Amino acid sequence: MFRRRLLTAATAMAALLISGCAGGDDAAPGVEPSANSAASFPVTVGSVTLDRRPDRIVSLSATATEILYAVGAGDQVTAVDQQSNHPANAPRTDLSGYKPNAEAIAAKNPDLVVISNDIDKIVDRLTTLKVPTFLAPAAATLDDTYAQIGQLGALTGHPDQAQALTTRMKSDLDKIVAGAPQRSTPLSYYYELDPTLYSVTSTTFIGSIFSLFGLTNVADPADSDGAKGGYPQMSQETLLKANPDMIFLADAKCCDQSPETVQARAGWSGISAVRTGQIVALDDDIASRWGPRVVDLARSIADALASVPA
Repeated sequence: MFRRRLLTAATAMAALLISGCAGGDDAAPGVEPSANSAASFPVTVGSVTLDRRPDRIVSLSATATEILYAVGAGDQVTAVDQQSNHPANAPRTDLSGYKPNAEAIAAKNPDLVVISNDIDKIVDRLTTLKVPTFLAPAAATLDDTYAQIGQLGALTGHPDQAQALTTRMKSDLDKIVAGAPQRSTPLSYYYELDPTLYSVTSTTFIGSIFSLFGLTNVADPADSDGAKGGYPQMSQETLLKANPDMIFLADAKCCDQSPETVQARAGWSGISAVRTGQIVALDDDIASRWGPRVVDLARSIADALASVPA
């Protein structure tokens, strides 16, 4: 499961770099406002044009599902993929965002499909079936997240709610970062994606959130040339030598990892984070998505920093 998630994330970020489109001054990037400023529709976002508000939305992206509900479009969502577990009342089905089936998706009679990866050219296949499909790839930066919220808000007829959400997120993040303890010497951290020691660098979306707090990522040297796309696999020897002050686990749910399992790993007792008990088990889902709950991730980081002795 993790290896598939890792490959999917890397592919999605590459797609993001080539899928941007500029919009008007008051619109989210990629959004072309209606000629009639009093109406939300028709609206064009990227290559998708909708003449009216979609009321049968199928989301094949857990992050997109969270965004759709957060901007007030939840009652328009009629089906979501297997991984969309938040909010709890989202209409989960056996549809897959990893192995999308165009015919199965079209059978839901959607008037808008949102997907994060163009696997097997699913966008073209759905377009051939006359199904409007919006590609919402993994964000590389917070600005990408805000842009995507605006785009989905525009497509669903909730532009004002989308703007309010991004404003609230920015304010919350500013407060969380400003309230975190300040240190003369930055703390170092290791972020674990799975027990085989895959990690993320500061160039990734997740890494950029940690960078807000001035933390030093011990995985950065493992992909200094970017050849691994920001997702290097570290060796235990390298990790022990890096001696991080903190360890963040993003594999608690998927792989049953915990502070206790880390403390029990052979050879890890000498790591500073293990000696001092600075091992933080994150919610895998929050840590792997780039939507509204990134605020919760930032809050978890700030709370962890507050527990480290000065």
